[in-house]
Amino acid sequence: MSKSQQQPWITAKKHQLANGHSVRQQPAVKSLGGVRWAGVARWLHLYLSVVSFILVLFFAVTGLTLNHADWFDDATQTTELKGKLNPAWVAGTDTGTVNKLAIVEYLRATHQLKGMVSEFRIDDRECSLSFHGPGYSADAFVKRPDGTYTITETKMGLMAVLNDLHKGRDTGRGWAWVIDIAAVFMTLVSLTGLALLLLLKKRRVSGLGWLVIGGTATGLAYWLLVV
Repeated sequence: MSKSQQQPWITAKKHQLANGHSVRQQPAVKSLGGVRWAGVARWLHLYLSVVSFILVLFFAVTGLTLNHADWFDDATQTTELKGKLNPAWVAGTDTGTVNKLAIVEYLRATHQLKGMVSEFRIDDRECSLSFHGPGYSADAFVKRPDGTYTITETKMGLMAVLNDLHKGRDTGRGWAWVIDIAAVFMTLVSLTGLALLLLLKKRRVSGLGWLVIGGTATGLAYWLLVV
């Protein structure tokens, strides 16, 4: 090829510049086994964050409200309820003859009690049972001789409900799965973010530096404020 003849890539570059387009060199993307891991980490981090956004936001906000319950007015409401159920359900000297299911269902239907039955105690003179749910409790006492009962129902307001959901208190096994799923999502979002940081060469050093600073600050806070 003669010296006067232009190289083909120079000719292509001049042609693009003549058409008003600039030529931008694409940076090389490192891959392993044909997989661009930076792209995979970015994709996972983005979509895991989007899918878990509501859960992460909920536990972040309720973590704040749980730590500062005094910021909100006490919305607790207590109600006293009375009534009489079928004496046959609690009569007799044998505590094993008490019809627990009938008592629970009757009290639920009559007074719209909520939550799960956390305990049911029986002695010679009285039965006592408690219903508990997020921000809610109802304690019932049934006299065995005649079936009369009293109930103290307590409703603690929206903030108490949200805080109990955050803690998983009296929420049942189903909500416990929601908490586990939220924890898994938050872990994956954190790990994919860290992986993405390690795969970006230009930001790796500064990012790891801030990671060390954050971890050190957290450890110092625990050491100075808790230990």
